Amino acid sequence: MSRSIDYLAVPPPAPVVLAYGIGVDSTALLVELEAKGMPPDLVLSADTGVEKPETYDYQRMIAAWMAARGIPYEVVRYVPKRFKHWPPYFDLLSNVLTNATLPSISLGRHSCSLKWKVAPQDAFLKSWDPARAAWARGQKVVRLIGYDASPADTRRYAHAAEIPNELFECRYPLREWGWDRARCIARIEAAGLPVPPKSSCFICGAMKPDEVRALPAWCHRLIVLVEARAAPRLRTVEGLWRRSTRTRPGRMTEFIAAEGLLPRAEIAAIIRDAPADLIRFQDVAAHVPIAERPAMSEWLEAFNAGRLAA
Repeated sequence: MSRSIDYLAVPPPAPVVLAYGIGVDSTALLVELEAKGMPPDLVLSADTGVEKPETYDYQRMIAAWMAARGIPYEVVRYVPKRFKHWPPYFDLLSNVLTNATLPSISLGRHSCSLKWKVAPQDAFLKSWDPARAAWARGQKVVRLIGYDASPADTRRYAHAAEIPNELFECRYPLREWGWDRARCIARIEAAGLPVPPKSSCFICGAMKPDEVRALPAWCHRLIVLVEARAAPRLRTVEGLWRRSTRTRPGRMTEFIAAEGLLPRAEIAAIIRDAPADLIRFQDVAAHVPIAERPAMSEWLEAFNAGRLAA
């Protein structure tokens, strides 16, 4: 009597997603994976809306590089769903101006990355068909993270590795290869690509003085605006740099003035006029139906163009 042979169906491999921060480590990881013939199934970036201008320049270049090699690339943003009585906002700058506060790192917390980077990537993947199919098969999506083997990233890795996740299996290839930052830079240069600038929001309290000096004037004006808007509510910190030290003030505004990065008269005018004008804009917007309510970006456009009512 003949018997049929049962073949066990082998499930497809779990999809691999590179969390791409547009910095040195994740770029080196991307380049090496492509060179090995192992490109990720998806490269995913989260845009806070306030990255440094040179980071956006690099993003456009590397997006073209990926497109030429057929590597899928998506950029996502955190999208608030409720605005209460406020104008709608869609980036970190508008968020802190709306709430008259500072980015969380300046207040001693680290929730910016969770809200503006991790959460929107997770939300996108939960609707991404390859991820949904993998979860239906009982698999985890493989998430590649560009932590290198340097002491600083070792500390970050030690913290991240302790966080359990039912949906994602986080892997750290640079650490497996023993690559430090210098090795990452060398790999990017060997591929004929420029080395990306340090990735950071231009209103981030982790910026060094040289990074602030290198920003264009329009970024300096927005830094002054953010600190002026938050000033009445600050109790335990002075500004974006938190508290003054021997080498720098707590307020970036003071540094910008001392370095002559903006005229002192312009700084004074922003502090005097812009927060009051913004509050008036918010008050008017609160009485407009949600569907017709002007977004915070409209007020910022007027501020950047020097068209405030004051």
